[in-house]
Amino acid sequence: MNRFRWIPAMVVVAMLTGCVPSFKEDTEVLQDTDETEAEVETTIIPSMQLNDNYYKTLVPYKESASRGLVVSNINTKYDIKEVEEGLMRLSQNVYDTENYFFQEGQYLDSDTISNWLARSNQNADEPEELRGLNPADVNKNGEKMDPETRAKEAPIYLAHIVEQNYLVKTEDNKVKLGGISIGLALNSIYYYQKEQYGDTFEEEIPNAEIEQKGKEIAKEVINRLRQRPELKDVPIVIGLFKQQANNAIVPGSYFAYNVSEKGQSDLGEWQDINENYVTFPMSSPDAEYRKVNESFQKFKQEVDEYFSNYTSVIGRGFYQNNTLTKLSIEIPIQFYGTTEIIGFTQYLSGIIVQQLPADVDIEVSITSINGPEALLIKERSDEEPFVHIYDY
Repeated sequence: MNRFRWIPAMVVVAMLTGCVPSFKEDTEVLQDTDETEAEVETTIIPSMQLNDNYYKTLVPYKESASRGLVVSNINTKYDIKEVEEGLMRLSQNVYDTENYFFQEGQYLDSDTISNWLARSNQNADEPEELRGLNPADVNKNGEKMDPETRAKEAPIYLAHIVEQNYLVKTEDNKVKLGGISIGLALNSIYYYQKEQYGDTFEEEIPNAEIEQKGKEIAKEVINRLRQRPELKDVPIVIGLFKQQANNAIVPGSYFAYNVSEKGQSDLGEWQDINENYVTFPMSSPDAEYRKVNESFQKFKQEVDEYFSNYTSVIGRGFYQNNTLTKLSIEIPIQFYGTTEIIGFTQYLSGIIVQQLPADVDIEVSITSINGPEALLIKERSDEEPFVHIYDY
């Protein structure tokens, strides 16, 4: 029998993440805010942790020093989410979730990041540590490149920089910076106009070029961070993220990362990351996606036979090391009544088990013009999905 109920949304989150509420008291500690002046402030380590895949976050929550830039610099809402979540995921290779606490980046402010994202000739009068990390758009004679030449020879590679801080608790009941992570979001396509208010053109950037330029930029970023006294003696994780096109409906992914050990100005050996997102259904899938695509087609066919008032069924698969680990499905429908939603949702809970892979995490979201209508979650360890009907 499927788990089917109306419950408050916050409770849903806890149950879906496998969280058992903890009744331990939160821990109050002191946090160094400026080591040079020995300033401290009181903060709280919450006792609640959803599961081992999440870091505890200190209270009060500190917003990023560059808050708001990610929205203006990243192409799609999918990339905005993944450039941050993916960085947190790869950070777990260095900072374990038991002993480290998460905090948004506090060292790179909006002005610094904006300067670093500029072309190197646009702020040439600034100190070297503030100059742009993207290539100059002038030729050897100092003349401005025309748009087409610039697109081929000097595109904007670096689109955004994400910073995350990871803190540790000390023996004297304080928390201090234990390490930072930096995500470099790199463009896969350079968009440009030949004339103001004209058509937009695009120039695809080859993967090898993205990787080469990304690693060069990463080295310079590490050098600049190490010049700051407060960042000299902490490990720095740096990841390279490849953005998708402006109209993509799946996010990009991190493809490589490196670690600069504490006290070191050099990077270590680059580690490849084999992660990617794909969309289902596919018309002509590669061999590695064919089996899942067939299962998804059968699932979609079952939906077609039961319910005609939907616009599409879209699946997004997340692959790690060529293995599907999560499948997210969106089903937008026309809304006619609560009983119709209940019947359709109950039907879906059955065909999820029958048609979709059993060894992956599955999330199915049913929406209408009114917003979310139902959510079905099946973790790989579950025999049946958890079902939630939204009660407005």
